[in-house]
Amino acid sequence: MQVLNFEEIYHEYWKRIFRVCMGYVNDHDAAKDLCQETFVAVFQQLPKFRQEASVGTWIYRIATNICLRQMNIEKRMPKSELSDDIKDNSEKDNKLEQDKMTDFLYQCISELPELERIIISLELEEMKQAEIAEVVGISPANVRVKIHRIKEKLTLKFKNYANR
Repeated sequence: MQVLNFEEIYHEYWKRIFRVCMGYVNDHDAAKDLCQETFVAVFQQLPKFRQEASVGTWIYRIATNICLRQMNIEKRMPKSELSDDIKDNSEKDNKLEQDKMTDFLYQCISELPELERIIISLELEEMKQAEIAEVVGISPANVRVKIHRIKEKLTLKFKNYANR
């Protein structure tokens, strides 16, 4: 059994987990907070990790649970004002078109149903479909079908965005 080093895990997975969190909240600061919370949990639980799954699968599951818990909390709390980050980003003259498209992608992902959001976020992190199936608790064949349908949905949204 390999001894796991928290610093190595952190450096290897931080950017990936941040992008997964962005897929949930579509807010840079909130995603950083969720990412930090994920790695605090990883640090605390690392001695108990039994290595029955890959460390990546384990960390993605932790991140997903933390994001879902945060979303449930936000649903129960009224929001005083919705964030205009996407609109503000598109109004800045010095932003590149690539940044706009990335922001739009995160916006689209954040609007997907919960299971689809998890699946596509993990797919974008190049996690193997069998591992995604393990994380979300469905069959690998079902993951493949869902990924295909999610990509179709996102493609349609991008076509509509381009035609504005």
